[in-house]
Amino acid sequence: MSDNIFRFKVKQKSKDGKARLGELRTPHGVIETPNFVPVGTQGTVKGLTAQELQDLGAQVVLSNTYHLHLRPGEEIVKDLGGVGKFMGWGGPTMTDSGGFQVFSLGVAKKKVKLKDVHGRRMSKFSKSVFVTPDETQVVLPAVTKTREERDLKKLKAAKVSEEGVWFYSHVDGRKLWFDAELSIKIQEDLGADLIVAFDDHESPLWDHELTKISLERTSRWGVYSLKAKTRSDQLMYGVVHGGMYEDLRRFSAQFTDKYFPAVSIGGAYTSKEILYRVLEWCVPYFQEDKSRHLLGIAEVADLFEGVERGMDLFDCVAPTRRGRHGNAYVHPREKRKFGNKDNFTIQLTNGVFKNDKSPLDPECECSTCVNYTRAYLHHLFMAGEMLGMRLVSYHNVYFIVNLMKEMRQAIGEGRFGEMKREWIR
Repeated sequence: MSDNIFRFKVKQKSKDGKARLGELRTPHGVIETPNFVPVGTQGTVKGLTAQELQDLGAQVVLSNTYHLHLRPGEEIVKDLGGVGKFMGWGGPTMTDSGGFQVFSLGVAKKKVKLKDVHGRRMSKFSKSVFVTPDETQVVLPAVTKTREERDLKKLKAAKVSEEGVWFYSHVDGRKLWFDAELSIKIQEDLGADLIVAFDDHESPLWDHELTKISLERTSRWGVYSLKAKTRSDQLMYGVVHGGMYEDLRRFSAQFTDKYFPAVSIGGAYTSKEILYRVLEWCVPYFQEDKSRHLLGIAEVADLFEGVERGMDLFDCVAPTRRGRHGNAYVHPREKRKFGNKDNFTIQLTNGVFKNDKSPLDPECECSTCVNYTRAYLHHLFMAGEMLGMRLVSYHNVYFIVNLMKEMRQAIGEGRFGEMKREWIR
C-alpha cells in the first residue's frame, strides 16, 4: 500500500479456496479480516451505542458521506474531532463516497420508493425493464422513473453530467451538487481512516453500451478523486463497476488495482449468481497486498461466498434493518426448523413464538439471547415497544460480527471449507 500509515498483511490462505486471513492496520487500530463493517449511516448504527458495538466485537464502523453532509454538515463533524469522536467510537472508521445515495435519494420528496414495472422495489439485483404504454422498451437507471411517472408525482430526478451530479436533498428539497473533488473534501473533513473514491452507479436495467459509458465516467471520477486527496492518514478505495458484463468488470478491476492502494467492488447485479461471478472475474486482477471490500453486501450466504472468493471486508444495513422489523438471524439448526432457508432468519412477529420459552438463538451468546425469550421479544414487537427493535438489532449485529470471527478462526485452522458446508447446504 502506498500510504505508510496503513499496512495490509495476508497472514494465511485457505487450502481449498481463495479465503484469506489478514489484518489491516489503521491510525485507530487493527481490523482483522475477513470482517463485517456495521453501517452507521448518520453517525449511528441504528439503535446501538458505540459502547455496545465495542462490547459485541465490532472493529470498524462505516458512516455515509451524503447523509452527514446534509445533517449536521461536515464542518460541524470536523470541529468536533471527526466522525469517530463525534459518535463516541474510538476504533477505525470508514466513509463511503456518497455516490449511491446521490443517485438513489436524489429526489425532492421523502420516502419515494422506486419500483419496476412489476411493482417490485428497485435494487442492485433488479432484473426488469420499464416498458412505455406503446410497448417500446425503455432502459433507465434504477434511481429514475419514466418521464410519465416523474411528471405524475412531480419528482425531481438526479441529473448526471461528465463533471458530477445535480440532485435534490431528500431532507428539504434543496438543489445540491456532488462531484469527485467535493466528495473527497467532505470525507477528509469527516476524518475517517478509510474513504472511497466518488463513483457513478450503473443500473441493473442498462445494456452494455450504457453501462460502459457509466464505467468510463467512474474511471475518470476515480482519477479526480485521487488528485483531490490531500491527507496521508486516509486510505482510499477505488470502486469496480461494470454491471453484469464480464469484459467491463475485468477492465474495471484492472484499472482500479492499478491506480488505487485499496480496492472495492460495487454497482448493480441482476442476481446473486451474477454477484458471485463478478467476484470470480475481478479478484484475479487484485494484488495480494491490497485490502478488498465488497460494498453493500453482507447476508450470511454472501459472506461465505465472498470470503471463499478472496474478499476481506463487507458492509450492509441488513442486520439493523432486519432487527427493526423483528427479523432475527439464527444458526443453521434453527433455520432448518422453521426459519427462512435463504437468509438464516426467523420472523419474531409470527404467532408461533407467542409462548416460546427458548432463547432467540440457542447457539448465540449475545446478551439478548442470554437474557430474553422469543416469547418476550414477540410481545415487544406486537406491543410496538422500541426495546424489541434494539434487542434484535443488537443480536443481529453481534451474530454477523461473530460469524466473521468464526470464519477467521476456521481459515486459521484450515477448515473454512468444512465450515461453509455446515452452513450452506
